[in-house]
Amino acid sequence: MKIAIASGKGGTGKTTLSVNLASFLVTERKKNVILADFDVEEPNSNLFLDLKEISSEEKFVMVPSWQEESCIHCGKCAKVCKFNAIIKIPNAVMVFPELCHNCYACSGLCPTLSLPMIPSRVGVLNTYKKNNFLFLEGKLDVGVEKPVPLIREVYKAVEKTLKDEDIAIFDSPPGTSCSVMETVENADFVVLITEPTPFGFHDLKLAVETIKKLNKNFGVVINRYGSGNNDVEDWCEKQNISILGRLENRREIAETYSKGSLIYKDFPQIYNELGKIFDKISEVVK
Repeated sequence: MKIAIASGKGGTGKTTLSVNLASFLVTERKKNVILADFDVEEPNSNLFLDLKEISSEEKFVMVPSWQEESCIHCGKCAKVCKFNAIIKIPNAVMVFPELCHNCYACSGLCPTLSLPMIPSRVGVLNTYKKNNFLFLEGKLDVGVEKPVPLIREVYKAVEKTLKDEDIAIFDSPPGTSCSVMETVENADFVVLITEPTPFGFHDLKLAVETIKKLNKNFGVVINRYGSGNNDVEDWCEKQNISILGRLENRREIAETYSKGSLIYKDFPQIYNELGKIFDKISEVVK
């Protein structure tokens, strides 16, 4: 079972739900869990977990490197690159690695093999483990503009270790960008977490529209329930969208979270809601 936890905006509680649900399933339901932090630009799930790092692996993408000596300046490389990562000027070819999408077209079509592909580091993949809890974390290097290649590497690592009886939880990036699409594409179920505010409601509608286009099973969790208004609940009811759970809004919960502690252990309402959320997902994903 692969569960992606996403939202239309940042700060709604994706990491809160991800780490608490994963830990709840490990400790209370005795499940084998793989938690993967796909928010590679700002990974923070590990702040709440007491796990031992077992490996750290550099990750690379392949980008073209211009070889002046053999180049005949035919310009085919610039013509084939639809991302403008290569520009031909009268006496040189300029390569912009930050724009490259690693498709190999320029390298493969060069008649003189003057654009060999070389590795360029994008970040690291850190692996942590404790008993039946495995945590994978991608960290994008500063200055790297495209997170999707590293997200793919994190997912490859999930696939290598995932067994039939395991539960994988994906802590997704915020928004509805390519990074989110790459994360939720292979999920069996998507949990959209939101908050009962105008901003939360607006971005939830964007997220729902996106997930529907991917034909994914999904449901909604309302975080900070009790604040704001009822627009989210009323709209979900009209749209026949399942509300999986409601995480109450309390200052004590925010204080516990701000200390880097898991909240389900200290607040029975959160504990009970996590159980309900997982049970409802299990009814859909057999």
